[in-house]
Amino acid sequence: MRIIELPEIRRTLVYHEIIGRMRDALMASSRGECDTPMPMHLDIRPVAGEVHIKSSYRRGGKLFALKIASTFPGNIARGLPTGNGMMMLCSAETGEPVALLADAGHLTDVRTAAVTAMVTHELRRPDEIIGVLGTGVQARLQTLMHAQVLDLVQMCVWGRDPERVAEFEREMGALLPNTEIYSVDSPAELARRARILITCTPSRAPLLRAGDLQGGTLICAVGSDSPGKQELDPEILRRAALILADSKPQCEKLGELQHAPGEWSRAVEIGAWCDRTDGVPARQREDIERAWFSMADRETPNGPIAVCDFTGLGVEDLYIAEYCYERSGS
Repeated sequence: MRIIELPEIRRTLVYHEIIGRMRDALMASSRGECDTPMPMHLDIRPVAGEVHIKSSYRRGGKLFALKIASTFPGNIARGLPTGNGMMMLCSAETGEPVALLADAGHLTDVRTAAVTAMVTHELRRPDEIIGVLGTGVQARLQTLMHAQVLDLVQMCVWGRDPERVAEFEREMGALLPNTEIYSVDSPAELARRARILITCTPSRAPLLRAGDLQGGTLICAVGSDSPGKQELDPEILRRAALILADSKPQCEKLGELQHAPGEWSRAVEIGAWCDRTDGVPARQREDIERAWFSMADRETPNGPIAVCDFTGLGVEDLYIAEYCYERSGS
């Protein structure tokens, strides 16, 4: 069994290639080509820790993947990263372990940001500004990934901790010197500044309200990935012209859709949208695209909005683990 350490993993990563791999992963998932069971969650209540365990196998593939990713918020006080984890690839013929990717949770973070940027690109957004709720690793990667698919002129951020916000501004300003990075005082102000909003917090109460949004807003909701988490007012989903979900069963149980069961029937899987399959009736797609891709409509106060609900799929872990394994010299 090969052990691939984090420095080598980082050297393999080419962001625009990973964005393309995530598109392939979600289309394969929506076509029914992959066995991807529901995630397993462990709550380590004494320290408010979370552990997510995910797996996937693509039929006909040579490997299957098992991933463990954890978040321990108390690590900030210890001077340690809050996230950790690993991925394992095993032979689909014998079950033998083939590779352990000791990624410390980095691949989970990267594939999550890559899927979000892929959807922004898929929806043909021409925006030059994004707004991000959150100041952690995921917020940073979301910004970097969106710089791959947008001509990113400005990026605004909101966070609860002023020190972490200031640190975020300094770090991202250095990484993206041609992009203006600045902070705002509230989620509502963020919504007034940008029409692409990315939420990546562990919130358990709505941060964005329907009345905060401009017409033409795209919300990429990343933080809600387990029961009880919530970043959006359910009215936002009820108002949305388009609701995309990485996995409808997962989002109904773990994502923003858990708080809006009346909208479950309207959600479309991202892979089906990308694949232009029967996931969306032709007339519905035509109506949505006519409104959604019209710049004039985006400028109106009551123009269409879209919500993308991301819970993170085991198939994404499989595809990024295979990508790293292939590029690391196997």
